[in-house]
Amino acid sequence: MEPITLTTDRFLLRPFIPDDAEAVCRICQDPDIQRWTTVPSPYLREHAEEFTGHTVPEGWHNGTMYTFAVLPREGGPLMASVSVTLRTYSGTWEIGFWTAAEFRGRGIMTEVVGALAHWAFTRLRATRLEWRAEVGNTASRAVAGKAGFTMEGTLRAALLNNGTLRDTWVASILPADLGLTSDYAHLPASVAAPAESRDKHGRPGTGPGRDVSAAV
Repeated sequence: MEPITLTTDRFLLRPFIPDDAEAVCRICQDPDIQRWTTVPSPYLREHAEEFTGHTVPEGWHNGTMYTFAVLPREGGPLMASVSVTLRTYSGTWEIGFWTAAEFRGRGIMTEVVGALAHWAFTRLRATRLEWRAEVGNTASRAVAGKAGFTMEGTLRAALLNNGTLRDTWVASILPADLGLTSDYAHLPASVAAPAESRDKHGRPGTGPGRDVSAAV
């Protein structure tokens, strides 16, 4: 896909460019970004140059990761980064983000995540957008919740960070959650799995919905 820009009420989302390397390097010195994301630690200027000059454009070129720099709509400094990464070819993408320390607490990422979710469903035809974060990253979890994601649980050893596997929270948002349509129908488990039948005494029976072999 050719790089594009998006706008929200307050922000401009555009692909990173090499000139952003200095700002990215400065922002990623933040201990919280290094602790809760998978950016290199320590974070060096060469990492920022690789990210802005190679990782971002390569993702746009091969269609596997679309990363945006977040700036004030009327002009101003780099405030945040947000990306969607292809996880399965059935249409599951994962969203990731960080915000510069001085711009946190202003609702920036909630607004941006909502806009990018809408774009992923309408432009990329995503069927599911996931959010994942290491257990304990309550700030990121708060953003996901405010943006409409449904928390689904904890995955054991699902995130590799600094050579250690970490337990990970996972949540999702679907097109229907935003009033959008999907290329595929969704059959929820509550509909797909019939209720267990019971006999007149309230005990599990062997009628429809009761798999006897599975209970042995």
